[in-house]
Amino acid sequence: MPLKGKFILAVVAILTLSYGVLALYTSHLQNRLIIGQAEQQARMLYRQIVLTRQWVADHQGLFLIQTEAARPNDFLNEPTITTDTGLTLVKRNPAMVTRELSEYATRTGLGWFRVTSSKPVNPANAPDAFEQESLRSFTDGQAEHLAIGQNSEGRVLRYAAPLVTEASCLTCHSEHGYHPGDIRGALSITIPIGWADTFIRSNNTTILFLGLVSVLAAAAVMLLLFNRLVTRPIHRLSQAMAVFPGQMAEPPDLPKSKDEISHLNTSFTALCQRLTASQQALAAAGEQGFRAEKLAALGQLTAGIAHEINNPLAGMLNCVKTMEEEPENLDLQKRYLPLLRQGLRRIELTMRQLLNYGRVEPLRIQQVNIDTVILDCLELLGYQLKDIVVNLDLRFNALCCIDSEAIKQIVMNIILNATQAMPEGGHLTVSSREEQGAVLLTIEDTGVGITKEQQDRIFDPFFTTKEVGEGTGLGLAVTLAMVQRLGGQITVRSQPGVGSTFLVTLPIDRHCLTTTPNDSSTRG
Repeated sequence: MPLKGKFILAVVAILTLSYGVLALYTSHLQNRLIIGQAEQQARMLYRQIVLTRQWVADHQGLFLIQTEAARPNDFLNEPTITTDTGLTLVKRNPAMVTRELSEYATRTGLGWFRVTSSKPVNPANAPDAFEQESLRSFTDGQAEHLAIGQNSEGRVLRYAAPLVTEASCLTCHSEHGYHPGDIRGALSITIPIGWADTFIRSNNTTILFLGLVSVLAAAAVMLLLFNRLVTRPIHRLSQAMAVFPGQMAEPPDLPKSKDEISHLNTSFTALCQRLTASQQALAAAGEQGFRAEKLAALGQLTAGIAHEINNPLAGMLNCVKTMEEEPENLDLQKRYLPLLRQGLRRIELTMRQLLNYGRVEPLRIQQVNIDTVILDCLELLGYQLKDIVVNLDLRFNALCCIDSEAIKQIVMNIILNATQAMPEGGHLTVSSREEQGAVLLTIEDTGVGITKEQQDRIFDPFFTTKEVGEGTGLGLAVTLAMVQRLGGQITVRSQPGVGSTFLVTLPIDRHCLTTTPNDSSTRG
């Protein structure tokens, strides 16, 4: 997942969790508030009912005209009285007033209440399970009892508080054995709170909807800001890193601001500048290293060159000395002059090869025969190969477009390395052939070989296993660099005590049109 996705997902997760916790806490808080209000409502209703009952008791009950709705209470000793005019009045004691007020309250939806007792006079006032538990708690000294119940309309708050016997209550209850201060029962009040659950659910839905809208809006804003402030600058920086220094000569010009991305851009620009300077210094050092390796190789060729020159010189001196002794001998001059000419040409050819090898020039692509170049190298290295059996298997034998001096550098460095690995002599096999659109050069020796650990380092600059003064450690490094400049590859296979095999693969190009050095194209 990209960094942008992770960031947005984290923000959405945090906001969703926050709104979820807020919704749960709000729902819990609303529930506690509703229950608290219902409890306060039940307590107030309890006090009002108790005061009403006390007022009725203090006035020895209420008397109503007997009607179909106002019927006598069969549980009273004197349920009715008749006035002097013959009007029948029915008595209402506090229990009856409480029951009828509850019926009115039930019809209005405010709740309902009733009197209950563990020893009810009216069987209809027998306690239910909640009321029985309440009556037991009152005997233990508890002042009130509350619980949340459930009915067909939803949740309800059940509230019960004790009814204490007053002096005015003894008119009706003295015969039941009660005394002032006794708990003769309880007032049970039920407050419906199902409406509150509907209200809470509506609030929670609104909070969740607003939370979802807020999360989406925050995610959209974060996405826009992330794209503008992070993704785009990083993308531009990534593009600059991808093309530098290959397709971009100068360090990239990245946007600058005062944020962390700008600091990263500044650091990358400074890194590019240091890298450019390092590459220039490395290129200069590489050119110096190439030239130093050529000079070192020339030093190794000195003995062979001296031999190639001294042999014809010695013969030429003998011819000159003999001719001086017999200046009149024309037959002798005719015989020796061609020998002198042949010796001079051989010296000229040797010196030309030596000068060409030591020349420092950029790659010059021209049509050459690689097999011929290899033979020239072997001829130039003739003295170093005097104790070595050379086997040739040159089967490329075709013209291709390549730098002949680069091929000479590669072949001579590898062969010189092979001759140093065979100080007591051995066999050197040089082969060439075309393979899959490339020329494959193979140079195999029967020398001391290279260990596995050394094979990983032989192409490193200045790495050598020779004694001090016997090598610079640049030969194979220069060879690798030259092969890479030609677009090729070089690998080595070796076994200690058996020998080494170097394989050079170079791409074949036959499309160059020029045939003379003056018109040849330059590459590299």
